[in-house]
Amino acid sequence: MKISARNQFKGKILEVVKGQTTAHVRLDLGDGKIITAAITNEAVDELGLTVGEEAIAVVKASDVMIAK
Repeated sequence: MKISARNQFKGKILEVVKGQTTAHVRLDLGDGKIITAAITNEAVDELGLTVGEEAIAVVKASDVMIAK
């Protein structure tokens, strides 16, 4: 599958925690870097996401803000 988003990070799924409607998926990118995505439980099931398998985090954002 090809997509327009250029910010793609390949990693290994560390954890999938389902809530009532939303799941948090933690992806180990290597070198101590971990990214967490909040997606629907339905998406987790449809993609068949399981701990230990490889996945890609795709980041598409029009703005990135930093505050201190």
